[in-house]
Amino acid sequence: MKTEAAGARSDYLPDFCTSRTTLAVVLMVELTAFLLTLARQSAAVDFWTDLTRTSLFLLWIGLAGAGLLCALRRSLARLSVRAGSAAVLALLAIVVAVISLCAYWIGRSGWAADFLGPSLFPAESASFVVRNVWIGLIVSGLALRYFYVAHEWRRSVELRAAARVHALQARIRPHFLFNSMNTIAALTRSDPPRAESAVQDLADLFRATLSDKRDTITLAEELEVAHTYQRMEQLRLGKRLRVDWQTDSLPGGALVPGLMIQPLLENAIYHGIEPRPQGGTVSIAGEVSGGLITIVVKNPLGAGPVQRDSNRLALANIRERLALMYGERALMKSGRFDAEYIVTLRFPLIEKAAPAAPAAAATPA
Repeated sequence: MKTEAAGARSDYLPDFCTSRTTLAVVLMVELTAFLLTLARQSAAVDFWTDLTRTSLFLLWIGLAGAGLLCALRRSLARLSVRAGSAAVLALLAIVVAVISLCAYWIGRSGWAADFLGPSLFPAESASFVVRNVWIGLIVSGLALRYFYVAHEWRRSVELRAAARVHALQARIRPHFLFNSMNTIAALTRSDPPRAESAVQDLADLFRATLSDKRDTITLAEELEVAHTYQRMEQLRLGKRLRVDWQTDSLPGGALVPGLMIQPLLENAIYHGIEPRPQGGTVSIAGEVSGGLITIVVKNPLGAGPVQRDSNRLALANIRERLALMYGERALMKSGRFDAEYIVTLRFPLIEKAAPAAPAAAATPA
C-alpha cells in the first residue's frame, strides 16, 4: 500500500555501532565460515587450517561491513524498507568485492603463494570475486530478513501491549466512580473542604490514568498516583482500609511503566479488603539491592475467588510491559501464600537523567 510504503522506514536494522550487534555479526560470520569449510572439505586440505583461513577472510568482510553500516546508519534509517534493504545489499556487495580483490592480489603474490600454497586462489580473479559476492548477498539477505521479521514481531508485541495499556487506562470501574461521587456528594454537606480535596484527588487520578502522552514515568509519580487512589478509597472504606507503605528507600527518579503499582493496589482493595466486613491491611514494600528494585504488594484473601478476570488482566498487562521495558531482567510473581495474596515485582534500576545544569554566566573582571 502507498501509505504503508510512505510510513515504513528501514529502522528495522540494528545499531551496528553496539558491541552486541558486532558480536552477532562475528557469530554469523563464523557460522558461515564453518559451513563453507565443511562443504568443500577434502583430504588435501586440513579442515582446521581451511576453517582458520576462511574465518579470517570472512571476519574482514563482516567487520568492514558492520563498520560501514555503523557510519551510514542515520542515512539508511531515512530510507524506505525496500530502498534501505537494497542499499545495504549493494554496499555489502561492494565490500565483499573489494576485500575479495585485495585478498586475491595478496594471495597470488609470490611470497603468499610460497607460504599459503598455490592452490588457495583460482587462476581467474573474476570467478573468485563473483562467487564471493553471491555468497555474501545470500547470507546478507537472510540476515536482513531475520532482522526485519524480529523487528516486526517486536513492534507487534509493543502495539498489542500499548493497546492493552490504553484499555487499562480507560477502564475505571463503574462502582468506584459511582461510590466516589456519592461520597463526595455526602461530604459537600458535612465537610466541604474535604469534599473539595476529594474532587481534586479524583481529577488527578483520572488525569493520570487516562493520559497517553507517556508510557514511562518516574517511580515517585507512580507512587503518587497510588497514594491518590488510596485517599479516594479511604473516604469510602474508612477504617476498614489500612495501607502500610514501606517505600521510603525506593529511588523516586527510577523509570517505570505507567500504571504499575496503582492497579496492584486497586486489585488488592477490590479483591482482598472490600469483601471482608472487618477490612484489612494492604502492605506495599520496596527495596533496592544489586541494581534491582523489588516491590512486594500483599493483601489478605477475601471471601470471593482468589483471582477474577480483571485481576488476571491487570497482572498480565503489567508483566508484559515490564518484559518490554526491561527484557529478561524483569520478574513478576504472584500467587496465594497462606492467608495472603502476594505480588512481587523485580526490575533493573534505570534512573531518569538529571537535566543539564545551565552554564554559569561569565562575570566581568
